[in-house]
Formats: sequence, structure tokens, C-alpha cells
Amino acid sequence: MTSTKALGTYLQDHLAGATAGSELARKLGSEYTTGPLGGFLSELSRDIDQDKDTLTEVMGSLDISPDVIKQATGWVAEKMTRLKLSDRMTGDPDLTRLMEFEVMSIGIEGKLALWRALIAVADELPGLAGVDLPGLAKRAEHQIAGLEEHRLEAARAALVA
Repeated sequence: MTSTKALGTYLQDHLAGATAGSELARKLGSEYTTGPLGGFLSELSRDIDQDKDTLTEVMGSLDISPDVIKQATGWVAEKMTRLKLSDRMTGDPDLTRLMEFEVMSIGIEGKLALWRALIAVADELPGLAGVDLPGLAKRAEHQIAGLEEHRLEAARAALVA
């Protein structure tokens, strides 16, 4: 596999993950609309959509097209996650929330890994010039930290209540 093909596969796979993450963030934002959690999830959902758009722009600057099948797979995977993490399957809305937050956290960790990988190769890829990769990585770190507070609250509610 050539490095160009590997880069395309890598970015297309991350875009599929971003599609799933965007869908999950939107779902959570619509379910939890009040209080600090509602505000946080609303902002997180907007940020994740912006990050997905940025990834699409980065791919365009590198002449890499989104893979429609991978995009659809990411969308379907998120819908399957909804089924698996439904209150009917977990038996407890607090456990559902904890598991949803953990899935979201894993996705953001993956996005952070993407931005860090691109930082590592940015000097070799002129298409990345002008992309604030360190800023994107910092935003992902901020998203993880913010989500972690709410995840731990959900853990307390689900596991010891």
C-alpha cells in the first residue's frame, strides 16, 4: 500500500468515525437539553460537527475524497449503537447514559489521535499548511476533559445509586 493510499484510507476511516460521533453527539444533545449537561452537550455537538467539517476540508486539500460506503457504515454503526445502548437493552437509563458517554469519549480520543498523527506528518504534506492542527488537538483535549466530568457523574448514578 502506498503512503498516499494509506493516508486516504486513514482519513476516510476517521471521517466514517466522525460521522458516527456526530450522530451520537446530536442524539445526546437532543436528549439532555437542560442544566449544565445540556449546555455542554449542545456545545460538544456543534464542535464535533465543526471538526468533521474540518476533516472533510483537510481531505479536500489533500485530494482525498470521502468514501460513501465508509460514511454509510459509520452512520449505520451509530444507529446500531443506539439499539445496543437503549434503556431496553441496558435496563437502566443511568447505565445507558454512562455507556453513551464512554462511546463518545472513545471517539474523541480517536479524533485526538488523528490530529496528533497529522501533526507528526504535517511537514511532509503541503496540503496541511494553514490547518491549525495543534488547535484542533487542544480542542479535542478540552472536549475529553469536559466529557469526563459528566461521564464520572453518570458512573456514580449508574453504578452506586
